[in-house]
Amino acid sequence: MHSQVYHSHEIQAWEARWFKQQNSSFGLMQQVAWSIAQRLEVVFSFQNTIQRIAIWCGSGNNAGDGYCLAKYLQDLGYRVTVFAAERGQSADLAKAFHLAQTHDVNIQAHFNIENTFDCHIDALFGIGLNRDLDVTWQEIIQNFNAQSGLKIAIDVPSGLNANTGQPLPTAVKADFTYSVLGLKVGLFTGQGKEFSGKVELISAIPTDEQLKNIAQLSSTHIVLPQRQAFGHKGSYGHVLVVGGHAEMGGAVMMAAESAFRAGAGKVTIVCDAKHHTAILARSPNIMLRDINALTDAEMDRLIEHVDTVSLGMGLGRDDWAKQQFLKWFPKIHQASHLQIVLDADALWFLAEDPIKLNAHTYLTPHPGEAAKLLNCSVNQIEADRVTAIERLQEKYAGQWVLKGAGSLILDDQLWICTAGNAGMGTGGMGDVLAGMIASLKAQFCQNIHLHQIVTLHALAGDYLAGKGQRGVQAHHMPDAVYYVVNDCRQSPIENEVNHHNEIFKMIR
Repeated sequence: MHSQVYHSHEIQAWEARWFKQQNSSFGLMQQVAWSIAQRLEVVFSFQNTIQRIAIWCGSGNNAGDGYCLAKYLQDLGYRVTVFAAERGQSADLAKAFHLAQTHDVNIQAHFNIENTFDCHIDALFGIGLNRDLDVTWQEIIQNFNAQSGLKIAIDVPSGLNANTGQPLPTAVKADFTYSVLGLKVGLFTGQGKEFSGKVELISAIPTDEQLKNIAQLSSTHIVLPQRQAFGHKGSYGHVLVVGGHAEMGGAVMMAAESAFRAGAGKVTIVCDAKHHTAILARSPNIMLRDINALTDAEMDRLIEHVDTVSLGMGLGRDDWAKQQFLKWFPKIHQASHLQIVLDADALWFLAEDPIKLNAHTYLTPHPGEAAKLLNCSVNQIEADRVTAIERLQEKYAGQWVLKGAGSLILDDQLWICTAGNAGMGTGGMGDVLAGMIASLKAQFCQNIHLHQIVTLHALAGDYLAGKGQRGVQAHHMPDAVYYVVNDCRQSPIENEVNHHNEIFKMIR
């Protein structure tokens, strides 16, 4: 089952409906804190050196969670100190403070914290923060981040916009975030991934019919069907890769190799003939055509005999490239049998002459290309990635991937990819993705979803970065693609154990 992701306003309205039914708001605060205490005891069991815990409390109800958590962790035998701002007027906050105070929790009314704690817990701000923090709060959060030890955030890392993943302008960098009631979209996309660490849901009340999600997390458990014994190369689709300007041959090569390694039966590259020798030297199974020599009739015959077309990799943006785009795009757009991938320079030319696309067209811009397509700045794209991808589909139709940390995928609904790593921020990764989309759509058509292909690509990147993210190269991705499409990955339990172990290696 896919995990639902929400806008903060939906969470707040859901919570209000729960309280309107005469459910105790302070009782919910206690329940949340108790659940987090139980989760933390499991986390702490991976490392028996955590004894001294600092809980940083602000002035709102998020601080109330912190005060209750302080009491429960102290009951479990940990030495807890609360560092607190001046409290607000909330009745629940007053009850939580009283709970901690009457159970002899050490509460300090300042944030002058010496670096002597094994764990720091952020209960400074909650879900509703949507303004830039003043200088005093920025300094407090910077002090939090400067501490050694394990970092925990309650609900949302303080300073992070829960809906966009943007810091305001700084935010707590947590190893774990315990997202209360529902998962927030800003924890998973844009800069949010940098600050939220491992996200776990604290599900404390039942959902109701009025609660509407904004997105779903794409599952990382993807198993492709086994091949039938009587299959042949014609059974697994024919991918056509079109691009390859005279000065840019690598992109089509990586797309085509990835298409083969993802399982396509046949792959043809149409590019400048000067790249043919290099392509055949690397991959003699790839069929080749000279993009400058094809007649209209030959183009039509080629399009008729393929299942998917990936257009734009290494095409360029000069007059020659524009002429090629204007030759190829109308033909493939009108071919009803084709699944079409538009990437890289094809997106540039589409932005110059926008049209409505077919539902079986898949577009994969990075933020810079998205900004060109929407005639805005990259900063505007990154400031609200969800709105950006919705605007792209509204303007052009089709199905979309907005690449980046926490890639967003929009078909009939919004998906978020949680796999992938910073090492994938290198030239050619998008070409690999374009080849994978073309390949898997050629094989399975509507029986595989775009968000699943994006996730497989991200998992291949994670496999490639297994020994380190720095220096990962896109031309090594095809072997990793082969690995993930054959379901050779670790089980979820193995991944969980390894994730905890890696965190504790970092904080030792």
